[in-house]
Amino acid sequence: MFAYAGGVLATDLIDVTSDLAALDSEGFWAVVVTYEGKVTCARFATVREAPLPYALWQGPPREAWSSSLDRAAYVSGVETIRAAIAEGTVYQANLCRILSAPMPDADMLGLGNALAGGNPAPYAAVMRLPGVRIASASPELYLSRDGDIVESRPIKGTGRTPSDLLPKDHAENIMIVDLVRNDLGRVAEVGSVSVPALCALEEHPGLVHLVSTVRARLPDGTGWPELIAATFPPGSITGAPKSSALTLLNQLEPEPRGPYCGAIGWVDADSRRGALAVGIRTFWAEEDLLRFGTGAGITWHSDPWREWHETELKAARLLEVASR
Repeated sequence: MFAYAGGVLATDLIDVTSDLAALDSEGFWAVVVTYEGKVTCARFATVREAPLPYALWQGPPREAWSSSLDRAAYVSGVETIRAAIAEGTVYQANLCRILSAPMPDADMLGLGNALAGGNPAPYAAVMRLPGVRIASASPELYLSRDGDIVESRPIKGTGRTPSDLLPKDHAENIMIVDLVRNDLGRVAEVGSVSVPALCALEEHPGLVHLVSTVRARLPDGTGWPELIAATFPPGSITGAPKSSALTLLNQLEPEPRGPYCGAIGWVDADSRRGALAVGIRTFWAEEDLLRFGTGAGITWHSDPWREWHETELKAARLLEVASR
């Protein structure tokens, strides 16, 4: 068992729990929360700054991947969301699909090395925990904490170049920023929620994103359980209003998302610091399958075929790396 996140390698597992209150106790914890809410917190005795240990990777062939939603089903789902927007049920929803390829005994350490070389990411993580095997190249911060200060950096708007970004992408980003502000406002000190950056352009391998920053201060007595309860699942991968979007997506998506779109990262309870990424650009091993998720945010102005293409664009580089 090990966890690698934030440039830190954690080994010598000493405790595993599903109780988020443990993150406010002591020690260094690796954290995985699935989109459906299953929590794994693993505490390690040995923690050191170190590179990811090297391992070779031999992935499945590119043609081995199948999708939980084919193109026709995805386009139909987009149209259903647009109809729900027209009815006023939702304003935006993030429709996702799960890709799977046969891969018995997938070595996530090897895949983590392949991702580090082929698709480096600011919130990269590789973890082998009880019941959890993950290699993530997430570019998106769900929650960071430094003492009482918390931040979220939602991504909305994706293209190959800045010229690909549309007014729809900016509008969608602002919509999700409002949602994140509202979520954090449920547990933050009154008046402390701010937006230091709105729709900033970030470049990542093969893609550009619009990224905003939402910041707040927590009052005394508010810890990780309250923070996650108020903000999970992350707004950028659900929709607005969140509760209505979750209900609609549950009807449209035939497979659970698992770690994809959940939270993946680390918490140092001793220093009251931590960083949890949104579990996008993430592979996980499950029942002799290697899985990967991709999706797109749907608004009234969405073109169904363009949204399908966005899911392909987001997946293309990662699948290329994983299938080598």
